[in-house]
Parts: sequence; structure tokens; C-alpha cells
Amino acid sequence: MLNITRRQFLTYVGAAGGSSALLKTSLALGLTPESTYEGPVNIKPAAKGEKPTALILGAGISSLATALELEQAGYECTILEASFRPGGRNLTVRHGDKIDEMGRPQICNFDKQENLYLNCGPARIPGHHRRVLHYCRTLNVPLQVKANSSKMAYFHDEKSLGGKPKRIVEYHTDVRGLMSELLWKAADNSQYDQLLSEEDVAKLMSFSKSYGDLTENGKYRGSERGGSVTDRMMEYPVPNVPIELKDMLDSSFWYGGLLGAEQYDWCEPLMEPVGGMDSIVKGFLRNVKTTPVLNAQVKKIFNTDSGVEVTYEQGGSFKTIKADYCFNSIPSYFMAGIENNFDAAYLKALNSYKRGHLFKIGFQMKERFWERDGIYGGISYTTGPVNQIWYPSHDIHAQKGVVLGAYTWKEKAAKMFEALSHEERLKVAITNAEKIHPGYGKYIESGVSIPWARMNYQMGCGSRIPADVWDEHFTLLQKPEGRHFMIGDQVSHHTAWQEGALASSEQALQQLNKLVELGANKKGVSYAR
Repeated sequence: MLNITRRQFLTYVGAAGGSSALLKTSLALGLTPESTYEGPVNIKPAAKGEKPTALILGAGISSLATALELEQAGYECTILEASFRPGGRNLTVRHGDKIDEMGRPQICNFDKQENLYLNCGPARIPGHHRRVLHYCRTLNVPLQVKANSSKMAYFHDEKSLGGKPKRIVEYHTDVRGLMSELLWKAADNSQYDQLLSEEDVAKLMSFSKSYGDLTENGKYRGSERGGSVTDRMMEYPVPNVPIELKDMLDSSFWYGGLLGAEQYDWCEPLMEPVGGMDSIVKGFLRNVKTTPVLNAQVKKIFNTDSGVEVTYEQGGSFKTIKADYCFNSIPSYFMAGIENNFDAAYLKALNSYKRGHLFKIGFQMKERFWERDGIYGGISYTTGPVNQIWYPSHDIHAQKGVVLGAYTWKEKAAKMFEALSHEERLKVAITNAEKIHPGYGKYIESGVSIPWARMNYQMGCGSRIPADVWDEHFTLLQKPEGRHFMIGDQVSHHTAWQEGALASSEQALQQLNKLVELGANKKGVSYAR
């Protein structure tokens, strides 16, 4: 009998099969519950003859979903958006689109083709993000599979392997081989005698041989799984020279890109809307009755005895509007500059957020040179400041394509890019990519850069409450302050993802139901401060 706990067993499963195998095993053992999401909140409908009102601040994904659900329950909504466009950080740019960076606005100069676009914010949808998938289905937003990983792509570490790029498949093959050789040696030296029977040890050795493609005596000498130095179609395959264990450990890839596709939110297959992520925004706008009021910057938010009062500026004029309820997706760190009468503890919680720094570059390429190199979609990883290079998985074998030439959420690298001019950013990205793809720069026709910490009305992406004050502030912001509710990915455990934004909307609407049931405007209760 194998003497092993379920926790130990799951550890081994995760090590061997990654997060997807771990999830499936956990579900099978009943240790991990399936997602409890069963669809949008059933909002208590308005009483006959009544038309409750709601102010929705911001026109991002959480706000549009909130408006849609409230309208269906009989609420009359007003959506105020400070920007010139709806969508929030769901931003897809094409020919002629404006990138609204503070002091450095850009116009996208990609060719006038709908398939030449860059998803500047969210760019992929995991299969377990059920809220996003629900709205894609109900709003008739067609999806396609996105190749989030390609073992034919590269990893590049200037400080290891001679600074030369290596195919990801080579690294994956060699790490499996070397780890399997260590497993063989441990089994062969009777290290498992107290846990496994003699028959189990033999099976373990057989497993390690198969898993790592070892020789008969348990040695790893390279494997054709990682490619061949000969033409495999016409000659006997000869494996590439394997990476030495020391070189592998010296490389940074093992704690970054090696497990990229093993992250729960990156488990394949992933999806993307056909034609760009903003197809989701367009789907909402087709179905929401309320047209967002654009260029409307909120200046005041006040709870009153009967609802919420908001003052906003539009075109130099100030307007005040009242409603029964308010749902606010304005980035929390902006609230310090918006006059309000919120409780001191609530304000402290709002002001605790730290802005996230996320940066992207997109290049229109005149030829899809990466496909000649056997790369169809996926990501190359580098220790350079660009961090990742993404290849489009749609329009295979088309003449042109848009490459994500930099994607970094590492604050140091992102701030470095933020401090540069647009032209300087592109030069840095080209210099980095040339080390992986020699001649990369000659294919570039135009480029855009998106520093989210410098984008008007956003000034950040993936903002978070610091861990040391999380417990103090987060649950407070999930509750209404009077009839005011905070929404957006910021009020979720999954910031910078659309699923987090939609979960926050769902949670706020659940709170609304409780407020309505309890009676939101009890006599003697005043929200004026």
C-alpha cells in the first residue's frame, strides 16, 4: 500500500502535470469546489409604477454589465464616463485610433484593416472565466481559440547559455529529462523503500524513463522531443545538445516562462473575441439602453437621505444629477480628488490602493516572419525589459500582422518605459527583440506604446491594496457606503482581469438586493456628514 497523503499526492500531480492536472485531480477528490457562478444576479424588480434610478460612474466592463442588469430589472440608469470613449481598460486600437497618454497622445498608424489591431488591455479569456464567457454568449460576441503558448517560441536570458535564445521546447524537454534522471537515481538508490513496494519502485523507474526519455540505464542524453539537428523527414533524428543542469538553473526561465502555460488563468485553451477584445464592449453597447455620457468628469459624490447626488463637468459646464443608487468604477486612487461625504474609514480604504504599472508596445509587421520560423501564436520570453513578445494566432499566413513587442507588469521596467518618449520606447523594444529575432526592426511599419500608468482617466492598471492592510480595508469596500457601491476589478481578488470586474458588479448587485430588502432609507438615518 502506498503510504502517501492526499496533500502529498496532489503535490506530485501538480509537479508532473501542472495546474490543469492539479485542478482536475482536486475536483475528482472533492477538494476543490467548482465555480459557483450560475449567471447574473436576479435583481429584485422595481415595484409596479416605480422607476428606481441608478448613477453609474465609468463605462468600463463592470459598469456596462451593471447597467445591463439594472435596466433589465426596471431601473433607469445614467452612465458618466470621463474619457472620450467607453470601455475603460478594454481598449483595442486600430488605424486612426487615439491613445490618450497624458501629454503624449498618439494616433495608431496601422493599415486600415480590421484584422490589424492591438489589444492594449485584456487580451485573453480563460475557460473558467465564466462571467466573461456568459456575456460573450448572451451578447453574441464570437470567440476564437488563442494560442497563448508555443513551444517553438523562444526564451532569452542574456546572463546564461551564452546570451543566445533557445527554443522553449528544448528547455521543456531537457528539464523533464534531467528531473527524470534525478527521480530514477532516487528510486534506484532505494530512497522510496519505506513508501513504495518493490513493484511500485520499478513502475516509478519506468515512469521516469518514459517521462524524461532516458536511456536504459536511466541517463538523460538529450531527446528528439526537443527537435533535431538533422532533417527529421529525410534523415535519422539527432537530438540537440541538451542544456546542462547548471546552465538551466542559472537561467531565469525556470521560474518565469517555463510555467507560463501552467498558471491557472493561462491554462489552454484560451480564447479571444474575433476582431479584438473590444468586441465585448461593442456587445454591451448594442444591448444597453443607456448611452454613456462621455467627457463627463465627476467632481463631487454625496450620499443624501434619499440617495446619491453627483456633480460632473462636461465641456466647461457643471451639472448635478441625483439618483437612488450609485455604482462607482472610478479608480479608487482618484477619489482623494473628488469631493465627497464618505465615512473616514471608507475614505482611508479607498486611499490605500497603490497604482499598478503595466506597459505594452504593438508593432505592425510587413511580413509574418515568425511563421517562417515555425511560430504560430504563443509567447517568447526574455530577461530584457520588454519581458514578453506575443505573436498573433489569428490570420495565419496573411501578409501582415501585429506583434505585441513588449508586455511588462514589472514596476521597474514599466517605469523605465514610462519615462521615455514614444520613439525611444520603440527603439528599446526593437533592440531587445533583435537578440531573439535578428533583423526584427526591418519588418516594422508602425508602432504604438501604451503606458497604463500615464493614460488619462486611468493612471494605472491592476491597482492593489497592500497586503499588510488588505484585511482592514478590502471587506469594507465590498459593502455599500450609504447607497454608494464601489465596483471594478479593483474591488476583487483578481485585479487587471475582466472576470474580476464582472465579479465586483455581481457582488455589488447582491448588496443592492440586501439593501432594498432591508429598506435603504429608514427614518432617522442620515448620510449627510
